[in-house]
Amino acid sequence: MIYLDNAASTPVHEKVIEEMIPYFREQYGNPSSIHRHGRLANAAIQNSRKRIASLINANSNEILITSGGTESNNTAIYGIVSQSKGKHIITSAIEHDAILEPCKRLEKEGCRISFLPVDKHGFVNPEDLRKEISNDTCLITIMYANNEVGTIQSIKKMVQIAREKNIIFHTDAIQAVGKIPIDVKDLGVDLLSISSHKINGPKGVGALYIKNGVTISPLILGGGQENGLRSGTENVASIIGFGMACELAKNNMNENTDYLKKLTTKLTIRVLHEIPATTLNGHPDMRTPNNTHFTFLGVNGEDLIIKLDENKISASTGSACSVKIQKASHVLKAMGFSHEQVTGSLRLTVGITNTEQEIDQTVDVLKNVVQELRAVSPYKSKYNF
Repeated sequence: MIYLDNAASTPVHEKVIEEMIPYFREQYGNPSSIHRHGRLANAAIQNSRKRIASLINANSNEILITSGGTESNNTAIYGIVSQSKGKHIITSAIEHDAILEPCKRLEKEGCRISFLPVDKHGFVNPEDLRKEISNDTCLITIMYANNEVGTIQSIKKMVQIAREKNIIFHTDAIQAVGKIPIDVKDLGVDLLSISSHKINGPKGVGALYIKNGVTISPLILGGGQENGLRSGTENVASIIGFGMACELAKNNMNENTDYLKKLTTKLTIRVLHEIPATTLNGHPDMRTPNNTHFTFLGVNGEDLIIKLDENKISASTGSACSVKIQKASHVLKAMGFSHEQVTGSLRLTVGITNTEQEIDQTVDVLKNVVQELRAVSPYKSKYNF
């Protein structure tokens, strides 16, 4: 099998697994217990918190550990809005559903939501943000990098605009953290979401960076864990694995980024040169190093995925989080794509375990599959395939 869906999830690093195993077998204490087993578990969590913080140049006391990116995003939104007098949120039209769905619910409950448009590359114009701010704006949430097309936003510029009006700024950085250097102090963001399983860590754990001085209301009440912001017994082994994944990502950042770029460059050049009527989607330069997203005119993306899967290649059309809800990509529609362009899209995202040989094999298979599907396409005569 060739796995090219690393934006959906990544294989857990062997060193991460090794780090986690003792917390299943030996150090299984409850971190809230005051006996030795509990103290050791708690100490391990605090060490992981430092590792997570170090990856984004935060302080360890600014890291709230969660169950993953969705909870981090929900916590950021509800945690700010529930305590704010203003009830206006600004976001973008291409956010992940973990942002859009909470915003839509809050809209039904009386909040006003502004969805900023994007250009054909999926890029938000910071000046559009400036124009949308009102006296009632309590939160701005713009993703750092898009999960479908990989476009990286000008977060630092938008944070500066938010600062002028003293508005809280959150960014969903789940697709960016661990792949490109991120420094929360330099960015100036108030809140930032991270997910473990996007950086070769275990699933079911993530974090929300909360800048010192920023207060949020908790979503989950109970025993008072995580400084009262997220009650519930901690998922110790996964937190330990998450911490190790962050440390590996930081230590190998330059090497991994260069390698991912090498693979995506090879993939992009071959696809665009060898398969006609094909385009690369997203920003040509400001994009995550692991992302390629193509449109193959005259081909249905879901048929393409099925054919690739038959050839033992795993790919996707977009977000895996909503794959059970079959719907056209809101990201591509917001970018102005036609129905034909949307349905003919394919996302191929590489990871550190992929090889150049796998890239070559994938392109060879992709060429044949696209040709096969176009032979029976209703658009055959239109494009003269």
